[in-house]
Amino acid sequence: MAATRIIPMHHNKGKTVAQCLKDRIDYAENGEKTENGEFINSYACDPETAEEEFMLSKREYFELTGRTPKGDVIAYQVRQSFKPGEITPEEANQIGYELAMKLTKGNHAFIVATHTDRAHIHNHIIWNSTDLNCTRKFRNIIGSFLVVQHISDQLCLEHGLSVIKPRPRKEREKFPGHAKRKTLRSDVCEAIDIAITKNPRSFDELLLLLEEAGYEIKRGKHISLKGENQKRFVRMDTLGTGYSESELRSIFEEVQNEKQRPKPKKEFDLLINIQEKLAQGKGRGYENWAKVFNVKQIAQTLLFLEQNGIRDYSVLEEKAKSSSARFEELSATIKSAEKRLAEIAVLKTHIINYSKTRDVYVAYRKSGYSKKFFEAHREEITLHKAAKEAFSALPESQKKDGRIPTVKQLNEEYARVLDKKKKAYSEYREAREEMKKYTMAKHNIDEFMRKSEQEERNQKKRKELSR
Repeated sequence: MAATRIIPMHHNKGKTVAQCLKDRIDYAENGEKTENGEFINSYACDPETAEEEFMLSKREYFELTGRTPKGDVIAYQVRQSFKPGEITPEEANQIGYELAMKLTKGNHAFIVATHTDRAHIHNHIIWNSTDLNCTRKFRNIIGSFLVVQHISDQLCLEHGLSVIKPRPRKEREKFPGHAKRKTLRSDVCEAIDIAITKNPRSFDELLLLLEEAGYEIKRGKHISLKGENQKRFVRMDTLGTGYSESELRSIFEEVQNEKQRPKPKKEFDLLINIQEKLAQGKGRGYENWAKVFNVKQIAQTLLFLEQNGIRDYSVLEEKAKSSSARFEELSATIKSAEKRLAEIAVLKTHIINYSKTRDVYVAYRKSGYSKKFFEAHREEITLHKAAKEAFSALPESQKKDGRIPTVKQLNEEYARVLDKKKKAYSEYREAREEMKKYTMAKHNIDEFMRKSEQEERNQKKRKELSR
């Protein structure tokens, strides 16, 4: 699945605002693309009169506010497409509607037109820049493409659909969110990716799956492919790294050889593996399947893992472990600092009390420890004795050259320990949130896999009993 950034639609020169709106909405609602309007949905407006209703709200906005912003945006658009063969137009339209509702928060009228004229089903979502109260405009923030991508990916995961695996950074566009025009070769590569997900056992089986998907195969010195909507054949050797005939054949040969070797513990791509399990739940039993686990929660977890580049369970496990260890380390540092600060404060108090009561205690000793003198100076003598006991119990490690530290030395140590605590605490909150996210993600994945395996066992038992 792919979704572009939010695209502002401006007023074109030489046309009225109404004409601009009509042109864009008419293209989206084209009957040849939407099967005679069957796959058009809307919110707070009628698809047949959407442009007039948008214009009416803009006139009312001007009357209420008197504002005519320079370079005014008349509407916004998002294009959302899906992998061929994995979604129906009805479901695509529903997902588009949910995406539009989340983006506008129900404050703006919109239409969702699902086009079925291409190999990949895709949505055109257009919403009015003026809100339903005609007092505000939609605010498009910097980096909104990330918001669109996040919401769209989560909705697709909740519906058991695949999302795009992130490409290496060096292969990404210079300007994030800028949608590149699809080429014939990218369509062929996408078809190969889809065919490979069906686990063909050989290169010839891969070609058969491509033929079933509507591709014409030209065999000879070089194998070439042509899709239903393509005018010319494309040689596999020109598709780029990883898609040439020789590379694909070598992959299948390696897989066959691997089957002959002892198999290590199975590793898998978390995102792909769980997406497949979500997709397996689709169909008549999807409602029962969804009750087994929280689909929204696992979708959020998958997006968190994708955003952090985690596609292997061992990496997730290590992240959860290391983040917990870091959190515990900072917690211990803070507790140790707090303990030492309290010790310093108490020791300072004893030193000050010792100094203040020293003369009284000397007089008390000279009096032969007179009971009468003690009763007259009970508080001072008690404080002095407490200070002496504290000094005697002080560990050698806390003394300075075998002597009790001075108040000045303790003040300097207090400042150092306090600064250490502040630095640890500044990292503590971030470490706590990171630990919570990774441990929760691991818990969700573990629970999902456990419940999924249990559900599979239950289904197997039900089949056996029904025989």
